[in-house]
Amino acid sequence: MLHLRVVAPEDLRDPVLDVLRSEVGVANILLYPGVSLDPSGDEITADIARECANDVIKRLKELDVHHRGAVTLEILDTVLSTRAHRAEEEADGDPADAVIWDELIGRTREEATLSVTFVTFLTLACLLTAIGVVTDSTVTVVGAMVLGPEFGPLAALAVALVQRRRGLARRAALALIVGFPIAMGITALCTLAAEALGWLTVDAVTHVDEVDFIFHVGPLSFVVALLAGAAGMLSLVSARATGLVGVFISVYTVTAAGFAVVAATVGQWDVAGKSALQLLVNLVGIVVAGVGVLVLRPKGTLIPRVAQT
Repeated sequence: MLHLRVVAPEDLRDPVLDVLRSEVGVANILLYPGVSLDPSGDEITADIARECANDVIKRLKELDVHHRGAVTLEILDTVLSTRAHRAEEEADGDPADAVIWDELIGRTREEATLSVTFVTFLTLACLLTAIGVVTDSTVTVVGAMVLGPEFGPLAALAVALVQRRRGLARRAALALIVGFPIAMGITALCTLAAEALGWLTVDAVTHVDEVDFIFHVGPLSFVVALLAGAAGMLSLVSARATGLVGVFISVYTVTAAGFAVVAATVGQWDVAGKSALQLLVNLVGIVVAGVGVLVLRPKGTLIPRVAQT
């Protein structure tokens, strides 16, 4: 269940209440007349099922509530209400399959923003990959995978393609197009410094046994990217962030970028090229899978529910 809070001018009171009363998935409607000071008006709250959230938000937007007031949603972890449970049962669909587009767009927009924090995490992940290559350490490379923040812009790009949000697509593309070159450039400088100090040689790239999987590109690379991208998007849609950790460890995006830099600095252009191809394959695979999940997501109830008591 979700808790809906609407702040609206007094002249929108009845239209907003009509919207909430007409939806079967809405319960516990409360009205606080005249409590809002800026903007001047009312506060109206209700508990709504996830399945009907898109319809409610769409109708509220048609009333221009989001411009003249505000609409907020909050996830309810515990709801002890027979009326609320009945409303959730009567709503069409299943809560686990419901995609709340405004929530998803807002979340991915935040994670796809090109910021100092995003670039810093991306750079640290590339640097960890470089160290993992030099030391032939799988543990260090896995740490770089988990640290990399690139899934956020990729998920945002998938959402933007499905919802035709050009602004979100530009934001996500900017984060990737600018973030990766900066991170790889800084990693290249650090790698050159390591070479000058004698910490890095050609053997560090050509004789790796534990981390050579990064630049081994094949059909399964794309399959893994598709599976990881699908799992990641399902985690975002269902608000189960724990599934994202497995996604980060499954794909070779930031690690392929870091490996390409190290290989290029020591003149191993063949390995660098394979790593760059691995990066491209994973980026495309994740976005394609994300789009597929959003387009093919379940529209109705597939499994009968157990009645709430």
